Amino acid sequence: MSVSSVEELFLDELKDLYSAEQQITKSLPKMAKASTSEELKAAFEEHLNETKGQIERLDRVFEILGKGPRGKTCVGMKGVLEEGAEVLEEAEEGPVRDAALISAAQRVEHYEMAGYGSVRDYAKLLGQNEIATLLEETLGEEKAADKKLNSIAKSVNSSAMKMAHA
Repeated sequence: MSVSSVEELFLDELKDLYSAEQQITKSLPKMAKASTSEELKAAFEEHLNETKGQIERLDRVFEILGKGPRGKTCVGMKGVLEEGAEVLEEAEEGPVRDAALISAAQRVEHYEMAGYGSVRDYAKLLGQNEIATLLEETLGEEKAADKKLNSIAKSVNSSAMKMAHA
């Protein structure tokens, strides 16, 4: 698809985010299952519920626009998630794997924060204030998830270091 206007770019990137969120709902349960830290497992499970709400919010955005959400695969997120899945195979179960899972999850969050920040700004430019508000809400959740992962990383990384020197 050739993108020649902000409106087309906005729709294209929204479809990309919709695909990304769908992919994330398939990855988060695997990440939760692979976590040995109960705090990390709970964070992944909580974010799965949030992600489902974010998809509902995107459904609302597409409804407002009178467009369908499908038709695009987010290749970037696919790559980020594939890289994260490698962690499950390469890192031994325990704090080191948990640290690697946090790193992978933060890559996901940062990818989403970049995407949601951009589409929120496009929505504002296009006078789509209701959509901008919906996207801002999701952006806030992604930032909060990243902050929570930072907090969990402090104890997980410390445990991983102790394991390395045991």
